[in-house]
Amino acid sequence: MARKSGSHSDITGPRIRAAALRLFARHGFAAVSMRQIAAEVGVQAGALYLYTRDKESLLFDLLKTHMDELIAAWEEEDRGGAPLERLERFVRFHIRHNLDRPDAVFLSYMELRNLGPENFAAIEALRRDYENRLQAILAEGEAAGLFAAPDIKLATLAIIAMLTGVNTWYREGGRLSRERIGDIYWDMVRKAVAA
Repeated sequence: MARKSGSHSDITGPRIRAAALRLFARHGFAAVSMRQIAAEVGVQAGALYLYTRDKESLLFDLLKTHMDELIAAWEEEDRGGAPLERLERFVRFHIRHNLDRPDAVFLSYMELRNLGPENFAAIEALRRDYENRLQAILAEGEAAGLFAAPDIKLATLAIIAMLTGVNTWYREGGRLSRERIGDIYWDMVRKAVAA
């Protein structure tokens, strides 16, 4: 099937991923067809297969891109300093980064189950990589006597779940600014690890 006149791979590919992200987040992966994605982009359904092997591959690409961008953005942060400072930076970074990506965050938690074993393992490995960065901060703080948590791995998962949960209720223009939410969550995390 010929490419639609005026279409370009550097434009159409990102439009397909953006449409799939919106539709999967709004309706759920299982409920969205490749035809719906194509209609949203304005191409024929067959054209999608120039950009992705199948619907699961498209979901995998979206989830992997989200995790790759999250890890790369954290790598760009200034991660020096004492464990307490690094923990605060992590808390504020996680909230700030994810509030700008609500659909990607939703997919990362709600649609992971739709991946086959190999793709699931790849995304889980990226998630563990990110979790390990927080876990290292907590372990260093505990070793220095700054933090106290009965189980560092559990504390890591609980903190990430709490921070990611902001995406479920936050609305731009609500009664709390992003900065104020960061302040409140930082206070809660600090108290959770007895810092």
